[in-house]
Amino acid sequence: MRKMSEAMQARLQGETTHMCSCWKILRRDGVVQGFTDHDDPLVFDGVTFAADGGLHMRGQDDRLGLTGSKSDVGGALLQFSIDEAALSSGAYDGASVETWLVDWCDPSFRLLMNVEVMGEVRRADHVFSADLRSLAQVFEQETGRRFMKTCSADLGDAHCGVNLNQPRYLTQAIVQSVPDAAHLSVTLTGFADRWFTNGQLRVLNGSQKGALCPIKAHRQEEDRAQIALWTPLTPALAPSDQIELRAGCDKSFVTCCAKFSNRVNFRGFPHIPGNDVLMAVASKEIVMDGGSLFS
Repeated sequence: MRKMSEAMQARLQGETTHMCSCWKILRRDGVVQGFTDHDDPLVFDGVTFAADGGLHMRGQDDRLGLTGSKSDVGGALLQFSIDEAALSSGAYDGASVETWLVDWCDPSFRLLMNVEVMGEVRRADHVFSADLRSLAQVFEQETGRRFMKTCSADLGDAHCGVNLNQPRYLTQAIVQSVPDAAHLSVTLTGFADRWFTNGQLRVLNGSQKGALCPIKAHRQEEDRAQIALWTPLTPALAPSDQIELRAGCDKSFVTCCAKFSNRVNFRGFPHIPGNDVLMAVASKEIVMDGGSLFS
C-alpha cells in the first residue's frame, strides 16, 4: 500500500480534484526528460514536464506478488522531445520511468505511483509505443547457464575473450550508396563473404554519428560490400558517410574454431545429442557401448 500525506489524501477525497499524470524518463546516458498529460507544463524536482510531448499511457496491467506487471505508453515522435533517431540508436533501451500522480494546481502535492523500466520500443508512422516493465520482472529472468549447442557468451565479452579491436575483426569503410534506410553499399576489400553478418555497424560522422546498429547480412562483391541492417537507420545514412564494421558470430562451435580460433572459450555444448539421436533406432553400423559418439 502506498503511503501518502493527510493533505494529499484530502485532495484525492475532495468533491473536485486537479490530478494529472507525469512521467519522468531517466536514460542510461544521464539525460532526464519529463512529460505530462496536463494542458500546461509542470515543474518539480528540477524537471520540466512538457505538456506537448505527446506521451500518454495506453494500458496498464498490475499484478499482486512478485509477478512482473506491464504498462504501455505511446506518443508522437517529435524533434524536441523524443525523436526517431534517438529511439533507433537505443538511447531509451533500459531507461527508468517514474509515474507520478500530481495536483496540477500545486505540484508539491504529488504521489509516486510506480517505477518501471522501458522495454521493447515500436515505431510506425511518426508515432511510437513502448512497454514499461516493473522492477519485479528481474524475478522472471533466467539465471545461470543453459545447456545448449550454441554459445551463451556475447562476442568479445569477458567469457568469450576475443579481442575485437584486431584489424581482422574491425574495419572502417565509406558509404557509396543507400538504397533505403536498412541497406547500404560500401567500398570494402580483404574480407570474406558474410564476415560481418551478425556483427555491428557504428556511424562515425554525419547526422547519425554515434549510432549503433546490428548487421543482418553482409554480401561481398569484389571490392564492394552490401550491408543489410536489422533496424533501419532514420534518417538514413548518406553517401560519403564513414562507418565502422565489427565482425559477427553465429555462436556455433564451427565458427568459434574456424573464424576466431577460440574453441577453448566456447560456452556451449556442441555434442549434446539432439532429437534425431534420441529418436533413432538401434543400428549395427553404430557401436552402442556407452562410449562417445564423437571422435
